[in-house]
Amino acid sequence: MSLVVRTLSDRVYEIVREQIVTGRLADNAPIRQDALAAELGISKIPLREALARLEQDGLILSHANRGYQVRPLSARQLDEIFELRLAIEPGAAARAARDAGDAERIALADAFERLDSAAGVNLAEVAVRNRDFHVALTRNDERPLTAQLVERLAIMAERYVVAHLAPAGRETRAHQEHRQLLDAFLARDGDRLETLLSAHIRATRDDLKDQLGATNGKAVNVF
Repeated sequence: MSLVVRTLSDRVYEIVREQIVTGRLADNAPIRQDALAAELGISKIPLREALARLEQDGLILSHANRGYQVRPLSARQLDEIFELRLAIEPGAAARAARDAGDAERIALADAFERLDSAAGVNLAEVAVRNRDFHVALTRNDERPLTAQLVERLAIMAERYVVAHLAPAGRETRAHQEHRQLLDAFLARDGDRLETLLSAHIRATRDDLKDQLGATNGKAVNVF
């Protein structure tokens, strides 16, 4: 399939990212640049730009003289990402809820609806919508750096989020927890929101550690 400029590197980034996030490109799988460029009908320039972004997102690894490969899920990376989320997100969400105006409240409600619509349909879309929801929970015009950090961590967590939703019943639980987070935000109840969000992030991390079944940072493919 040929690609139309959007830019090309943006579109290639989205295609390869979706393949990684949904597990179609497995842990440690090599990224064969010649074959991928031919498949997409593009030159290597936009492909390299896309791969550089994917490496920044923590989805792939580069090796001198060996190219790129899919970065494996690991208990060690999981711990680091979710510890940082716990340190930043709950307090930021509580502050954002207290400071939010009508525009921020509407934006969060819209993000919740988009996430709810994507559930059960497209895992890659769910990952993006989940990211949007969590960023909207913490967005505060007075603290833009915090929002940037939350978004960065959410991008790095996307593969883990998709893996977490794989077992039956998890999407229903996630919907209920996100609904509670939305209600607390809309009620400007920062204390409750902080408690709920801490529990939500911690429970996701603990479930994933059980799924990974790994210790000492060893990678296990969960797809």
